[in-house]
Amino acid sequence: MRLRVTFACLGVAALALGGCGDEAKDRGDSAAEAPPVARAADFPKADGRTLGELKKSLGAGPVLGPASTQLQAGEERFGFALFDRSRKQITEAQTALYAAPIRGQTASSGVVGPFPAKYESLEVKPQFQSQTVKSDPDAAAGVYVSDLKLPKGGNWALMAVARLDERLVASDPIAIESGDFDAPKVGEKAIEISTPTRASVGGDIASIDTREPPSTMHEVDFKDVLGKKPVVLTFATAALCQSRVCGPVIDVTEEVKSKHQKDVEFVHMEIYQDNELDKGFRPQFAKWKLPSEPWTFVIDRDGVVSKRYSGPFSVDELDAAVSKVAEH
Repeated sequence: MRLRVTFACLGVAALALGGCGDEAKDRGDSAAEAPPVARAADFPKADGRTLGELKKSLGAGPVLGPASTQLQAGEERFGFALFDRSRKQITEAQTALYAAPIRGQTASSGVVGPFPAKYESLEVKPQFQSQTVKSDPDAAAGVYVSDLKLPKGGNWALMAVARLDERLVASDPIAIESGDFDAPKVGEKAIEISTPTRASVGGDIASIDTREPPSTMHEVDFKDVLGKKPVVLTFATAALCQSRVCGPVIDVTEEVKSKHQKDVEFVHMEIYQDNELDKGFRPQFAKWKLPSEPWTFVIDRDGVVSKRYSGPFSVDELDAAVSKVAEH
């Protein structure tokens, strides 16, 4: 059993986020100039047009690669990448998303948007970057995030519009599924599971962690801290990740852990039995009924989900979410 490949670009080959753009700068260096903020007012209104009609009014644009092709109906954070036709990642562009329900084989009218997106770097300080990520030229380097508001479930077509070289261009639409998935939502109780620890495996961390070196998030059993302390629970597999974003997700979580470890517990849970794809999911992952990987949940001291992330996120994003539960 394998999870569907996500964060892959559409075309003749799958395109991962990293290794296809400018060389990343260490977060320890001076901060780069912030990219311009995308605003809804800077993008065209749908005005009753279909996605095809909207696209026709703009130039041919980048390839849109989604972090996930399954979304919760309603408002949900959506991560994606943009690539040019030579398969290089496009970073820090003013970008917005449009969506339309799919009826039959085509996107219909009823376009919603624009939903402005923000570019988030997945870079970490050098001491938190794993060898797994460092040695993987296809590891994710950054992500655009947008708060999508899809009014109903079903199949939807998504299209990205970006400002490149001072003109607006549009991607080809991609299909995603919107529905009511069983994974715990914000405001709901987290599902209690017992997670393996360094002690429970007799120090054999490699048996419960594919990261190199293993993460430091195997010191406590999730069930022992749930409802007692704030906790961050990350479901990710650094070496077996189908989307190539798990490694960066774990690295980002490690950096945030270094700041909050006195007040918040951090637990990393692998995905596959015995760390082998063909053996299926570990029971802990299966119990949470997650449709993809990686997933990260920020849970308050009452055991309630305060924030959740499907796919990648930046240090700043996770730090803000963890600070919120640490203060209450």
